[in-house]
Amino acid sequence: MLKQEKLKIEDTNMALFGTPLEKEIKKHAADGEPAWKTAGKAPGLEIWRVEKFKIVTWPKEKYGKFYDGDSYIVLHTMKVNDVLKWDVHFWLGQFTTQDEAGTAAYKTVELDDHLNGAPVQYREVQGHETDKFLHLFDKDHPYAILSGGVETGFHHVDVKEYRKRLLQVKGTPKRVVVREVPAHSSSLNKGDAFLLDLGLHVIQFVGSKAGIAEKSKATQLARALDDERGSKVKNSVIGENDNDEPAQEFWKFLGGKAAIKDSDGDDAGAANLTKKAFQVHVEGGKPTFKEVKFAKSSLTSDDVYVIDTINTIFIWVGKGSNSEEKKLGFCHAQNYLNQQGDRPKTIPIVKVMEGGENEEFHAQLSG
Repeated sequence: MLKQEKLKIEDTNMALFGTPLEKEIKKHAADGEPAWKTAGKAPGLEIWRVEKFKIVTWPKEKYGKFYDGDSYIVLHTMKVNDVLKWDVHFWLGQFTTQDEAGTAAYKTVELDDHLNGAPVQYREVQGHETDKFLHLFDKDHPYAILSGGVETGFHHVDVKEYRKRLLQVKGTPKRVVVREVPAHSSSLNKGDAFLLDLGLHVIQFVGSKAGIAEKSKATQLARALDDERGSKVKNSVIGENDNDEPAQEFWKFLGGKAAIKDSDGDDAGAANLTKKAFQVHVEGGKPTFKEVKFAKSSLTSDDVYVIDTINTIFIWVGKGSNSEEKKLGFCHAQNYLNQQGDRPKTIPIVKVMEGGENEEFHAQLSG
């Protein structure tokens, strides 16, 4: 059975407690996590994949390659003024299963606890990754999303069958994002590059206004797909006005040739949103979630806060907050996002500890 059911991001809020999934994860974690014993000891990058509720070390030669049917934990260890600091990311492929996503989230909390709550913690969703995450990969280990995934605790994946898809390659020399878009001509625009992945035939479509970074990344990704599939992939490159055989196959798959828009209008509607902050407080076993003034002065060490900065949802954990408040942070952040109508549920959610905030957090809050 192919693992092609799309993950519901709104279900990844760690509201698992008391469920069969949590019990299954705990059963596999009962003896402690061996991977964490050496994690974060020295500067560098460490990656693990979730496999049947277990954390398995990802080979260094595969760093940068992520399967859209899997979940991963990525730890970046840095030395700043002779002190180790950490960013920990859990990455969710769009076709990962709920058991994998839940295990990744649960294990990330476990790793965070192992490092005394010091890491900045990021939830990464395929196609909507943070700058921090994308900058971890370079020309030696380029970021690439591949189709397929590991066999999971509940599902089986046949990696020799390839799901046909259209990938958009968009960005600047500092940040290029690859994401899947609907396989229809209406998804195209002149400013980006696209890859039509047909399994053993990959067709690159290069918009007339696409930049060098987008063209280069599209080529890298096509090569990565070819390498992953045993160098059996035919690679074609077409432009807006081409009409050769690959172009005809491209347009046929996308429902026929159509006018191409200038841009994809990614940021439409963002200007109408308002930054907000909410206090997460638990007293006498009763949790409350109430809005407070959007300012640093509103944050108190005794509580946890969910802070909406439009492009990122932060969870700020006060040093004196209790275990229940800490546990509810991600849950309240995702539930809040779920209630925002048509707003994307894939917005990055980032957990920071009081005193260990990142630069973006400080830049967003004042007063």
